[in-house]
Amino acid sequence: MQITINNKKTIIVNGGKSLLTTLADEKIFLPTACGGRGICGLCRLKVLAGGGNLTDAEQRKLKDDEKKSNVRLACQITVSGDLNIEIPEKLLTLEEYKCKCTEILDVASEVRQLRLELIEPRTIDYIPGQYVQVFVPACEKNSRPVSRAYSISSDPADKNFIELIAKRTPGGISSTYFFEYLKVGDELKFTGPYGQFKISQTQSPMVFIAGGSGMAPIKCMLHYLKNTGSKRRAVYYFGANKVSELVLPDMMRQFEKDLPNFRFVPVIADSQEEWAGERGLVTEAVRRDLKNAEQYEAYLCGSPGMVDAAIKTLNELGISDDKIFYDKLINNKQ
Repeated sequence: MQITINNKKTIIVNGGKSLLTTLADEKIFLPTACGGRGICGLCRLKVLAGGGNLTDAEQRKLKDDEKKSNVRLACQITVSGDLNIEIPEKLLTLEEYKCKCTEILDVASEVRQLRLELIEPRTIDYIPGQYVQVFVPACEKNSRPVSRAYSISSDPADKNFIELIAKRTPGGISSTYFFEYLKVGDELKFTGPYGQFKISQTQSPMVFIAGGSGMAPIKCMLHYLKNTGSKRRAVYYFGANKVSELVLPDMMRQFEKDLPNFRFVPVIADSQEEWAGERGLVTEAVRRDLKNAEQYEAYLCGSPGMVDAAIKTLNELGISDDKIFYDKLINNKQ
C-alpha cells in the first residue's frame, strides 16, 4: 500500500502499524509526547483520503472545526490501505540524531540531568523552549522501544550536546530507563527539535513559573538571556513540595548574579519543612509577590494541572491569554 504526502511524495509501506510509527520508520518524524495514546494531540496532520473513522481519543481531542477540516491524530490511524495526507513542510526536514550519554547528574530528589553528546549529526540548532523526542530502548521492564518528549535544558550556545532533565515517575517507561538502566557511555537516538514554546522578542518584563522537570526549558531560556546580554526584568517562581525537590537552586542563584534584573523565588509547599522562603502552592506565591502583573509576559512549564492553575491566577492578576506562553508536560507521566 502507498501513502501520498503533500501530493508530492509517495512511499510504499507495509500495513498493520499506526500511521505515526509507519512514518517514523520512513524517517518522517511527527511530534508526540504521550507514546501514541492519543492524549497529547501533538501528532496532528490532515488525512485527505483513507484513514477510517475517528477514534474515541480523536473525538475527545480534536475540535469541531478540525474534524471538519480532515485533521486526524497519526497515532490513532492504523495503516490498512492507501492514504493521502498533508504534513507541515517543516516536519519533513527534522533529523534523527545519534548521541552518547556523557554525564548523569542528580539535580534534586528523584530528578536527574542527562548530558547527551552528539555523534551524528555533530551539531544541533534549536530555539530555547523546544523539545526533542528520545527513543527509549527496550529493556527488562519495557518490552518494546518507545519515544518520549523531553525539553532541552542546555545552553543553546553549546551546539555539540544537549541536556535533558528527567523526573522519576513510578511505573514510568522512560523515567525507569533513565534511572535504572541508562549508564554513562550508552548511545541513544532522538529527533527534533520540536515545539513553539519560545521567548517573545518584546522587552516586556517576564514571569516564569515551573515545577519539577519543568525547570528544563526555563533553564535553557535563562542561558539565552545571559548569552544575549538581556536587561529584561524577570522573576522565576519554582514550586516544590520539599526543599530536596528544588532543582538546581545554586545555578539559579548564579543566574541572579549574571542577569541584572532577574530574581529567583523558590516556593515550598510542605508546611513541616524548615524553610525561610516562600511557602504554599507556587500560584499562591505568585499572587502574593508579583506586583503590576498586567505588565508581564508569562512563561509556564509543568504538569497540565499546574499550568492550568497558573493561567487562572495570571488571568485574575490581569495578564491576558495572548501574553501567556506554556508547555504542558506529558512525558513526566510516562
